[in-house]
Parts: sequence; C-alpha cells; structure tokens
Amino acid sequence: MLGLVLGAIYLYPKLVRLNKVNHLFDQEVILDNFQHMESIFPVSEISASSKPLILAENLNYTLPEVFDFSGESIVTEEFLKDTENEGLLIIHKDTIVYEGYDLGLDEDETHISWSVSKSFVATLIGVMVEQGKIELDKKVPDYLPNFKGSAYEDVSVKHLLNMSSGVAFNENYGDFYSDINRFGRSFAMGTSLESFALSLRKDKLPGSYNHYVSIDTQVLGLILAAVSGKSVTELTQKYIWEPAGMEDNASWIIDNTGMEVVLGGLNATLRDFSKLGLIYLHDGQLNGHQIVSPKWIQDATTPDAKHLEANQLKYSSNPYGYAYQWWLPRNPANDFFANGIYSQYIYINRDADLVIAKLSGDYKFKKGRKSIRDKHLALFQYIAATINNDG
Repeated sequence: MLGLVLGAIYLYPKLVRLNKVNHLFDQEVILDNFQHMESIFPVSEISASSKPLILAENLNYTLPEVFDFSGESIVTEEFLKDTENEGLLIIHKDTIVYEGYDLGLDEDETHISWSVSKSFVATLIGVMVEQGKIELDKKVPDYLPNFKGSAYEDVSVKHLLNMSSGVAFNENYGDFYSDINRFGRSFAMGTSLESFALSLRKDKLPGSYNHYVSIDTQVLGLILAAVSGKSVTELTQKYIWEPAGMEDNASWIIDNTGMEVVLGGLNATLRDFSKLGLIYLHDGQLNGHQIVSPKWIQDATTPDAKHLEANQLKYSSNPYGYAYQWWLPRNPANDFFANGIYSQYIYINRDADLVIAKLSGDYKFKKGRKSIRDKHLALFQYIAATINNDG
C-alpha cells in the first residue's frame, strides 16, 4: 500500500504536466499558455541587458489594407485576426514604425517563440566557431561521446545546422503519434532531451537531404554546453542578451536535468525577439557590439548545396531553402526568416532595411494550414516592397 502511495506521489506532477502538454494548444487555453509558459514548465532565467538598446520610435506606418497571395486579395486585418495575432512589430531603418498588441499580450510580457529559438541557437554556434571551440565539419561524437553508435554518429555540426542529419523524424503536430508529439509527451514525463535524441534512428545519408528535424537543434544545444562548460542560458546571457541590449528578462524552458529545450523553448518579449533580426540585418553588429561575424551572417543565410536551395523537392521535404536554422524564401527578395509553429516569425529584408516580428496563438495550425507560412511571407514581402513609398 505504501508503495502505491509513494508511486502516486512520484507520478502525480508528471501526469499533471503530461495533461498540460496534451492540451497545450487547445483553443480555450492556447493564448494564456503561450504567454505564461514559465508557469507550466521549469525555466532558467535570462536577465535584461545592463545597457538596453532602446530603439527610436516613429509610429507612422499603416498596415496595408490588402495584400496579394497567388492572385487572391487578402484583407490584412482579417488575416491577422484569423492567425490569432498577439503582437506585430515593424522596424524600418532601425526605427519602430509599427507596434501593436492584442489578445492579452503586452509589450513587456514574454511569449514562447517555438522554433524561432533555433535561430538564436545557431547564432551561439557561430560564436563558438569563431572562438575555435566548435568546428563545423566535426562529427557529433567528437563533442558528445555518448552519441557514438547512435543515428547521429556520422552527422557533422554543419549537417545539424542545415537540417540535413539524415535522421528519421515526423514533425507533424497534427499527428498524435508523430515523433514531435512523442517528444512532447516524453519530455512531460521526465525523459531527458539527450535520451530522446539517442532514441532516434537513421534514415538517409547525412548531408544529402534537407528534412526538418527539431532534435537536430537540440543536439546543437548539447554541443554548446559540452564545449563551453556553461549552460545555454549562460551563453545566451553573455553572447546575445547582454551585448545586444535586450530590454527585458527572458527564459529557457528546461528538462529535469537542467538542459534547455533549445529546439523551441525561448520565452521573450516581441521587441527582444526583433533584435535578433537586427543583428542579422546589420552583419552581426548591434548596440555597439559585434555579436557574431559578418561571415557567419552570410554563411547562415546562403544555401551552399543543392538540397538546401528552394524548390528542390527531389532533395528536400520542404519547398523553401534552408541554411543554419534560417528559412530562405522560394521567391527571394534578399530576405530570410525564422519561423515557429502557431505562426511566430522574425523576418529580415536587407534591401528594404526591414525587420518584422510576429507572435501568435494560431490554434488552427494543427488542422492543416499548409499555406499559412506562404501567406505570412506574402504579407511581409508586400510590406518590404512598399514601405519605402509609405514613409
């Protein structure tokens, strides 16, 4: 009897968290969850910069009434409402020209970024490469000996950055039995992130095919911790948050071992997310600091193999180009973007001197909204093409 009681005590918090995970994206709770992830999962804290970068403001920009998508005229206000837009920020020529919040989100409130987090992780990899602590051509077991004999044994750091590991993975959030949903349940029950990564199997030759595997980014996070002797939280604080002048506190969701969920667990404010876009817009420099080198920025946004180019469905499971945890549009306009599930974005357009950041609680995402990313990109590219005419 005592054993049953102790077992129940041990399992209860895990079962509560599992229930939270299974209903995290339900329409009735998704907005509150996305704005308060630190009340659901354990987190590690990142402090606001001691020298915050306060951007100039001239809120004179009016969103376009409509934009075109594949010959269809879409009403912007209706599109933002349909995607449950919580925050939209437009920075033009280093000045905030539009900033709007809705559905309970405030400018000083953090929000989950999901896979937008991946682009922050890639930036930290760039820092470690420049310090000589990571070499892109080295294999995962060179830094993580436990991965010898795993699906990641012959995978290089560059393969991970380019989502070309060859590891089999189903990232369909609408499929209860998919790998990504299996990951969520495993995490809720206390399985370490490393253990889950070690459970995956190989599918293709590394470096031959672009297939989105969120766990690839998690392995990058494990490498960051191994080579630096510091947590990803400490690295984020030292090499991004402090020098870039982030205005507000932030946090990483962590597992039971204290490892950050780097594949999608960064919580921050809309303004601070947008500053990653400014870092990449300005060749790695912001707030008087060279965060990462111009070469890294160039390499991170340029496909260097056929399977990483756009419209190469023979070599890729998605129509977009990809490089170093950034998406490269099919119809490029010297632009690129970070994208998280449920419609989170950081969009950068070099020609227009423009950064757009968007946070959303798009609960319909799981119901097969295959064109939603294309529609967002159409809106962002329209803004980029016309903003110089509007102010």
